[in-house]
Amino acid sequence: MRKHILIVDDEPSIRKVLGAHLRRDGYDVTAAASGVEAIETLQEEGADLVITDLRMPGMDGLELLRWVKQSYPGLPVIMLTAHGTVDSAVEALKRGAQDYLTKPFDQDELRLVILKALAQEEKSRRSLKSEEAPRDAIVGDTPTMRAVFALVDKVAASPSTVLITGESGTGKELVARAIHAASPRRDAPFVTLNCGAIPENLFESELFGHERGAFTGAVTSKPGRFEIADGGTLFLDEIAELPKDLQVKLLRVLQDQTFERVGGLKTIKVDVRLVAATNSDLRQAVTSGAFREDLYYRLNVVPVALPPLRERVDDIPLLVHHFLQKFNRRLDKHVQGVEPAALAALKAARWPGNIRELENVVERAVLLSDGGSLDVDDFPGILDGGAGAPVDEASDELGLKEYVRVHTARLERARIKKALQAEEGNVTRASRLLGISRKSLQTKMKEYGLREE
Repeated sequence: MRKHILIVDDEPSIRKVLGAHLRRDGYDVTAAASGVEAIETLQEEGADLVITDLRMPGMDGLELLRWVKQSYPGLPVIMLTAHGTVDSAVEALKRGAQDYLTKPFDQDELRLVILKALAQEEKSRRSLKSEEAPRDAIVGDTPTMRAVFALVDKVAASPSTVLITGESGTGKELVARAIHAASPRRDAPFVTLNCGAIPENLFESELFGHERGAFTGAVTSKPGRFEIADGGTLFLDEIAELPKDLQVKLLRVLQDQTFERVGGLKTIKVDVRLVAATNSDLRQAVTSGAFREDLYYRLNVVPVALPPLRERVDDIPLLVHHFLQKFNRRLDKHVQGVEPAALAALKAARWPGNIRELENVVERAVLLSDGGSLDVDDFPGILDGGAGAPVDEASDELGLKEYVRVHTARLERARIKKALQAEEGNVTRASRLLGISRKSLQTKMKEYGLREE
């Protein structure tokens, strides 16, 4: 989506020139000649970013900043000043301004400041919409997950590089966000880049930016992810996909925090904490020559290994409960819980897609549910090999008691359902057919979610 920027300045020439620059860079722009007009515009149209002059007649930039922070706490504000005094800039930053620029401003500096401010706006918007902190979004109580939580708490405050490993869907980005949120950098940008989703010829530009004319199509200068993340955290997912020639350049940035844009001569210094993640075996990649050994050791300062879901099945009830609450809110549903037989089946599945797959399955079940509790029938595929894997294929992951319980519940429910269908729903006759009391059958029907059926 195109971002909407509000320019506030009493000088028509500034509004015209700045607006032209921003529209050329692909932004939607609205201009206001005063602080009062800016407030009216924000109330009517909203904005993703405000760029305001500091000195204006009537309501000045600091007063407008104060109003914005009270009315729209997550909306970033960039101050413009023709005076460039340290006192005015510091005062604006103290009151919550994202950054400031001195007139006349450099176009490249303007672009960089805007990109950083919009990255902060996106972060603030997510945090305002989110109903839980990043650390609370990681659910688990098994020993392996408690060890992960303890490690996150220990390393968050340091600037050390972190390497998160684990299969796809185990929550690597959640852990990276939790580390950032618990760090002193929490108010600075958290910038992500999926190395597996970038064409090889664009990698260097994405990481380090480029100057105008550096290559065909580079019609403007552009900062890279390292510049945008300055002061904050850069999360590089699927780091094993990084091309060999860029591994050398990344190593240099990790060593001295400096680099040059593509086609540029100026050395840029940043303060960025790097968190990398991979679902590949980097040691094997080093052995095969696909990944540099020196970069591997630079990345692997603090290793965080996330277990697959099949190795933490006791967390599945917690995760299911967490997702039920999440999707009840999001989808305006009122699912009460999950029947024991269904929960046992969920615990017995293999989940090759890990937590992401479980979340998708629960979302679908909640979406299609008519209320009450979810039963095995609300998770099509769990027992027949569609989602995760059937219980029979996952049996080697279970202890003997769990194996017997899961299969007994599965067979018992199927037998009761068949008897009820044979007796057209008559509980008394079905209990006789099954050789149990009517009360016992009613209890079993409740346990297996068969009463409403």
